[in-house]
Amino acid sequence: MTAAEIKTKAEEIVAKITANKSMLEKFKSSPASTVKGLLPSGITDDIVSKIVDAVKAKIGVDNISSKVSAISGLFKK
Repeated sequence: MTAAEIKTKAEEIVAKITANKSMLEKFKSSPASTVKGLLPSGITDDIVSKIVDAVKAKIGVDNISSKVSAISGLFKK
């Protein structure tokens, strides 16, 4: 799996995880098994690990962005 394919899969998984609170909680408690469950069978643990890292990074960035937006919203009032 190429880096571009990993990025694409990670983005798809982020969309699925962030759209479903229970899946997000599952990801927080067991990221590798959550991601593995969303991928086709036959994906190696090494690739799963890379996708988990990408998903964690993206979710972290999204959380920071939403917090910054919330804080900046306070100053607009």
